[in-house]
Amino acid sequence: MPIIKIYSTPTCPGCKRVKEFLKEKGVKFDDIDVASNQEAAKEMIEKSGQMGVPVIDIDGKIIIGFDQNVIENELGKGDKK
Repeated sequence: MPIIKIYSTPTCPGCKRVKEFLKEKGVKFDDIDVASNQEAAKEMIEKSGQMGVPVIDIDGKIIIGFDQNVIENELGKGDKK
């Protein structure tokens, strides 16, 4: 199983969509609220160069925004290991 972190905020519609998508797939992830955690926000910006959310980290692969095809592709790579 890949290690997945979702950098998000409570009011972000895209964040909610990506979390719902992963839950439907039965994929576990860490939800990191960058609105209340400044260290996590700094980490997200350093990893992605982005200040907007969601930022998804799948085993070190950074995905900006909810891109279902890219997410499914990365999850599929984990199945083939």
